[in-house]
Amino acid sequence: MKSREHNVMAAQWDDNGEGMGAPDLTAPGQQIFGSNVFSPVVQRQRLPKAVYKQLQDTLAKGETLDTSLADSVASAMKDWAMEKGATHFTHWFQPLTGSTAEKHDSFYMPTGEGTALAEFAGKELIQGEPDASSFPTGGIRATFEARGYTAWDPTSPAFILENPNGALLCIPTAFASWTGEALDTKIPLLRSMDALSKAAVRALRLLGDDQCERVFTTVGAEQEYFLIDEQYYYERPDLMTTGRTLFGAKPAKGQELDDHYFGSIPQRVLACMLEVELELAKLGVPIKTRHNEVAPAQYELAPMYESSNVGADHQHLVMQVLQQVARDYGLVCLLHEKPFAGINGSGKHNNWSMGTDTGHNLMDPGDTPAENLNFLFFTSAVIAAVNKHQALLRATVASAGQDHRLGANEAPPAIISIFLGGELEGVFNLIEAGEGVPAQPQSYLGLGTPVLPPLPLHGGDRNRTSPFAFTGNKFEFRALGSNQSLGLTNAVLNTIAAEAIDLLADELDAKLAKGETLAEAVLEVVKENYTANKVVIFDGDGYSDEWHAEAQRRGLKNLRTTVDALPELISDSTIEVFAKYQVLSERELHARYEVQVEQYIIALNIESETAATMARTMLLPAALRYLSMIDKAEISTLMDEVKPTVEQFVKEIRALEVVNADHEGQPGTLEEAAYMRDTVIPAMGATREVADRLEKLVADDLWPLPKYSEMLFVR
Repeated sequence: MKSREHNVMAAQWDDNGEGMGAPDLTAPGQQIFGSNVFSPVVQRQRLPKAVYKQLQDTLAKGETLDTSLADSVASAMKDWAMEKGATHFTHWFQPLTGSTAEKHDSFYMPTGEGTALAEFAGKELIQGEPDASSFPTGGIRATFEARGYTAWDPTSPAFILENPNGALLCIPTAFASWTGEALDTKIPLLRSMDALSKAAVRALRLLGDDQCERVFTTVGAEQEYFLIDEQYYYERPDLMTTGRTLFGAKPAKGQELDDHYFGSIPQRVLACMLEVELELAKLGVPIKTRHNEVAPAQYELAPMYESSNVGADHQHLVMQVLQQVARDYGLVCLLHEKPFAGINGSGKHNNWSMGTDTGHNLMDPGDTPAENLNFLFFTSAVIAAVNKHQALLRATVASAGQDHRLGANEAPPAIISIFLGGELEGVFNLIEAGEGVPAQPQSYLGLGTPVLPPLPLHGGDRNRTSPFAFTGNKFEFRALGSNQSLGLTNAVLNTIAAEAIDLLADELDAKLAKGETLAEAVLEVVKENYTANKVVIFDGDGYSDEWHAEAQRRGLKNLRTTVDALPELISDSTIEVFAKYQVLSERELHARYEVQVEQYIIALNIESETAATMARTMLLPAALRYLSMIDKAEISTLMDEVKPTVEQFVKEIRALEVVNADHEGQPGTLEEAAYMRDTVIPAMGATREVADRLEKLVADDLWPLPKYSEMLFVR
């Protein structure tokens, strides 16, 4: 079949009338948000009043559930789930694979009389036991040491995943080894949230807040993704195996016209988006925004902000639902950071803030002097934290896929800096100088007046090149990749912020003990810390060569690749701060380092072997057939053009196969990772460069792979 016929077939999507339709959302029965979630509302309806109150008190205090309480919750959860069609339950957890895992167990148990009885006890709710040896552990568990535990996380509600043939009760859980060490991304995130809360509540007491009992971190992650027709996906072994195209010439039209961003959403894509949002609404995921992204075939959805733990869980659900629903529309959702060379890759902006249980956002400048002081104090702490641990933050977003994207004029550079916006940066500069603004009565008149100038929600223009930007009432960490879990990044953010808050609180406490007023003490602390850490503040073009040179002069690290960045996970400063706040032990940190080094090597090895196989068995035969056509036609000028390119292609394929066969360094070490970066990646690049030239020379009906011009524009 000729490629044009493939394109016609791929474009033949039609609404078959079996979609969800357009329900009357004003009708009470049509309110589906959270309908598949065992939420506090459902708990209140299903649990005895005393049990419900005991459960909520236990969660609010962070205490352990006793057995009788767990039995009552399990019974109510089972009945609710079975009414929803669930026959099985699973402990839904997040191992160090970067994805989620589940093992399904039936509610039904045989009675011995030829019948079965539905049972679900509190002990089954609280704890499960999957095989820990089959997940990445970084040496924490040997292959023969299989025992691991999943433990119910009651702060993240259980939910129902629907299937055409039934339903499944999913119980969010933590995953730990038999020795009690964290084997997942949830445990350190929960620990870090506790650490930050303790530090922030202590600071708030010094700042005069006697009401707050707990501080929560919140997150809302904007998700970018590609949708392509599934026919092309299954015709591309590289996409199927690695998630990205290892070959593909630049099309005549890409994203140069800027005509896709915020454009009208294609009908099939919009239909898919609507169903994705419906399914996510049932799961309680608060999707707010959808739109076309910059690259053709690229899109984005964004949720509202939630508790970091729930938000991280919901991000996994967002990725899972996107991939599942897309298939119903003849599409495949690509979550790789860089599925197409020369086209914008996909990221995930991590919007992060801190809020009290009394309803105050600590990253909001506020309207009163007390709120101003809180904002200045906690914002200063974030600046100090990011400056001290800039390299660690970079390491949390490191991966083989990210190395194609960071700093490539589509994502922030690998240098971590903070953008405050012109107005807020000006306020901090005035505090540092001890000056006020005479024209504005609500400003800093010396160090004694703790009132900010009236700040709009957006006190400055956006800076898309900034990795860590203040955006009105939160900080936006823009360097995560599309398919990455939020767990490690937010655990790091929370932990380093806790450390900085404690240090600033020590300074504040000492000044108050000397008899200084609260306003004087806070402003002095802010001034001293801003002066010490303003080196990380930058509001210019992060892509420019001038900034890279300036960052080096400032002493900021520029960790361009994953191999450069990963050692920061086990640096002395990282081990110290994580041990101090009991978020991850040195052994647990080393485990994550080992896992990420190994995954980097494996990912690149899969790519390089796939590239070599495709080049030799698919692309080279196509080129040879074309050479044969030229030879028969006896057109010497074409032969002189094509034959040397084919010969070079053979040379590059052989070179790639050689470097794939003989890796340097001990397997799984940083030395082997450096070999992959310095030797294997260039060999893949050289092979691709020739292949992409051949794609533009070889007859179209001979070329075996769908081209960029087809995959990106046939909708």
